[in-house]
Amino acid sequence: MEIDAVHRHSAPKASRPTRRALLAGLAGAALVPTAAFAQQSESPLEALTRSQAVREWQQKFDAGTNAAQAERIKSDTPLLSADTVTAIEAAIPRLQEQQARGGWPKVKSSSRLKVGSRSEAVPRLRERLVASGDMPADQARMGYYDTFDSYVDAAVRRFQVRHGLRPDGVVDDTVMEVMNVPVETRLAQLEMNLVRIRAMSGFLGDRYIFMNVPAAELEMVEQGRVVERHNAVVGKIDRQTPTLTSAVREINFHPYWHVPVSIIRKDLIPKMQTEPDYLTKNHIRIFDGRGQEVPPEAVDWNSVQATQYSFRQDPGGDNAMSTVKVTFPNKDDVYMHDTPFKDLFGDNNRFYSSGCMRIQNIQGLVTWLLRDTPGWTPDAVAEALNNGQRLDAKLKTPVPVYINYVTAWATTAGVIHFRDDIYNKDGVGMLVAQE
Repeated sequence: MEIDAVHRHSAPKASRPTRRALLAGLAGAALVPTAAFAQQSESPLEALTRSQAVREWQQKFDAGTNAAQAERIKSDTPLLSADTVTAIEAAIPRLQEQQARGGWPKVKSSSRLKVGSRSEAVPRLRERLVASGDMPADQARMGYYDTFDSYVDAAVRRFQVRHGLRPDGVVDDTVMEVMNVPVETRLAQLEMNLVRIRAMSGFLGDRYIFMNVPAAELEMVEQGRVVERHNAVVGKIDRQTPTLTSAVREINFHPYWHVPVSIIRKDLIPKMQTEPDYLTKNHIRIFDGRGQEVPPEAVDWNSVQATQYSFRQDPGGDNAMSTVKVTFPNKDDVYMHDTPFKDLFGDNNRFYSSGCMRIQNIQGLVTWLLRDTPGWTPDAVAEALNNGQRLDAKLKTPVPVYINYVTAWATTAGVIHFRDDIYNKDGVGMLVAQE
C-alpha cells in the first residue's frame, strides 16, 4: 500500500509512463531504460484534445451489442492450467505463419476513428483486424470499405478486450500503438510466457486465487474453473508487485495501516516538508519504540529522523486500505485490500501502488474466502464491512494465493491475449505501458 492511496492526486507523473514513450523504437531498437521514459507523461485528456475531429454518419449502430459480443471471448479456463499451455502451443504456429506473410498491416490515422467515421485509414484498419482474427474476412468486405461501421466496431472491441483495453470501440493513438506492435514481438512474448505458464500448470489446489500482475486482474478458481475475475491495482514500475506463492490465512476488517519504512522515506517525509498538517488531516499517528505517541512537530522532517518511528493510520473512511485487508505470509509484506478510490479500477493503466494489490468488489472475494469458515455467512461479511469495527477472521482452511507475471496467453477457443510488459521481464523490450 502507498501514501498516494491516501492522497493519490499528488502522485508524480513519473509513476505513469506513456505508451508512446515505451513504444518508441520498439521494432529492433534497444531496450528503453526506465529512467528514460519515466519522466514523460500525457494525460488521457491531453490525448483526447490533440485528436482531430472526424466526420460521422448520423446513423445509430449496435455498439452495446458489440460490447457484449466482445466480452464473450473471455474464458472460464484458469490461466495457470494445462489447457492454457495446449492453447498457446496451438497459437504459436498461427503467429509464425503471420510473420512469414510479412506481419500485419500498420494502422495510421491523424484522428480518432469510431463508428460513423469515414477515412482512408479504415481499409487498412479492416485488413489489420482480419490479419489478427478479430474480424472475419467476409465482414471486412461488407458495406463501404472506408467507413467505420458496426462490423468494424465489433472487431475493434474484440481487439481491445484481447489487449486489456477498455472496449469502447474507439481507435485512438493508444489502440493504434498497440496494433502496431510487430508480430515478431508478440510471438516472442507468447513463447516466453509459454515457459512461465507451463512451470505452473500442475495442480494448484481445489480453490485458489491467482493475481496476474501485468493484467492487473485476479482470478478466483474453484474445481478447475474461474468462478470470478476482479480488476486490481498493482505496483508501479519502480515499486513492483512481487511474484510469490502463499496462502490466505486471515481477513482483517477495518484494519490500521502500518506505513512501511520505504513509504515513510519516499512519501511521508517529502509530504510533511510541504504540508505540515498532512498526518493530522489523514489520521496518521507517530509512535516511538516504547509505543508512546509522538506529535508531528517534535520530528525533524528535514532529516531521516522520521524513519526511526512507527506510523499508523486509524481505521475509517479515509484509511488507505478502506474497509478490509486480505493477509497472507510473505517476505515482501504485501497484501490485498480495499481502497477508497474505486474510480481507478476503470483505468486502462492500473499500475499505481507501492506493491500491494487493491481489489475491485473485494466483498465478493472476502465472502468467497470465508465461505467455509463457521459463522461467516454473506450477511456476516456485509455486516463486518459496514459496521466500522476492528475485527479479524481466521480462515478455517487457508486458500492458496499465487502472484505471477503473464503478459501473453491463449484460450481453448483459440483467442490470443496480450498485456503490457510493464516491468520489462519478457526480454523483448518495453511494450506499451497503458495510459
